[in-house]
Amino acid sequence: MASTPLDQSSDLAHDRSRPGWLAWWLLAVAAMVVLIVAVGGITRLTESGLSITEWNVASGVLPPLSDAQWQAEFAKYRATPEYRYEAGPAGMTLADFKAIFFWEWFHRLLGRVIGLAFALPLAFAWIRGWIPKGYAPRLLALLALGGLQGVFGWLMVRSGLGGTMTDVSHFWLSIHLCTALVTLAGLVWTALDLQALDRDRAARPARFRPIAMLAGAVLFLQILLGAWVAGLNAGHASNTWPLMQERIVPEADLSQGLFFAVTHDPFLLHFLHRWFAWAAFAALLWLGWRALSREDNAGKALIGLAMGQVLLGIVTVVTGVSLWIAVAHQVTGALLVAATATAAHAVGRRSQGHGE
Repeated sequence: MASTPLDQSSDLAHDRSRPGWLAWWLLAVAAMVVLIVAVGGITRLTESGLSITEWNVASGVLPPLSDAQWQAEFAKYRATPEYRYEAGPAGMTLADFKAIFFWEWFHRLLGRVIGLAFALPLAFAWIRGWIPKGYAPRLLALLALGGLQGVFGWLMVRSGLGGTMTDVSHFWLSIHLCTALVTLAGLVWTALDLQALDRDRAARPARFRPIAMLAGAVLFLQILLGAWVAGLNAGHASNTWPLMQERIVPEADLSQGLFFAVTHDPFLLHFLHRWFAWAAFAALLWLGWRALSREDNAGKALIGLAMGQVLLGIVTVVTGVSLWIAVAHQVTGALLVAATATAAHAVGRRSQGHGE
C-alpha cells in the first residue's frame, strides 16, 4: 500500500538521521585518503617502505625515543636484503636511516588516524541513530575496506623482507594502492548520495551507469599498470617521450612468455602504461562530457584533471622520475579517481528522487 503524504510527514518528523553531517564526515575522510596516497608515494620513491621491519599496532605509534631504540631499529633494517642493496659498499648513516624511517612511520601513523577518524564517528552516528535507512551496510563495507588496507599494507612490507627480495612485491603494492583508491571512490560516491538525501529526503541513490562502468574499468586498469610500474621502478626504463630506446615499441624480454613479460618486464610495462593512458584519457573525457549536462563542475573537474594527469605523466618521464613531479602525478591520480566518482554519480543521479 502506497504511503500517503500524511504518513510521509510523520516518518520525516521521527527521522533522526543526519545525512548532511555524514556526507561532510565522509568527504573529510576522503581528503585524508588523498593525503595518505601522497605520503605513500613519497615513501615508495624514497625507498623508505622497508625501514620498519615489524608491525606493532600500539607500540608502533611512537617512533624511537632514545639512541638505544634508534640503534635497535637500525640494526633490524641492516639485516634486510634491501639495506645491502640500497646502502652499497658505502653503507648508510643513522641520520640517513632516520630520514627514511620518518616517511614509513608517518605513513603508518596516518593509516591509524584515518581508521580512527572513520570508526569512531561511525560508532557515534550508529548509537545516535544518525545513519539513514539502507546506508549502514555501505558504511560497514567501507570500514572493512579500510581494515583490509592495513592488512594489505603489512603483507606488502613483509613481501620485501624475506629471502633475497630487495623490494616489496609489485603485486602487493598494486593491491595496496588500488584498495585505497577504490575506498576513496566509495567514500565520495556515498557522500554524494547522502548530500542528495539531505537536500531531498525522498532522493534515491544514484545508479552506476554503463558509461561509468567503462570509464571506471579503464581507469582501474591504468592505475594497476601504474602501480606495477612504480613497484618495478619501471619509470626509469626511459626518460624520453614519445620514443623509448629511440623507437616506439621497446625491446621486451619474451623468453618466459607474454604473460610474464606483461606483468614483470619494466620496459614493456612502461610502454603499456604510457600508451594505455590515452585510452583512459578518452574514456574519462567521454564521461566528463556526459557529466557536463548534469553537473557542470563535475564534468569540468574530470576533464581538467585528466588533461593535467597526462601532462604530469609525460613530465615525470622526461625528468627521470623527479620525486615531487612523480608524487604530484600520484596525487593527481587519486584526485582523478575522486573526480571520476563525482562525474559518474552526476550521470547516474535520478531526477527529483524518483525513477530515472
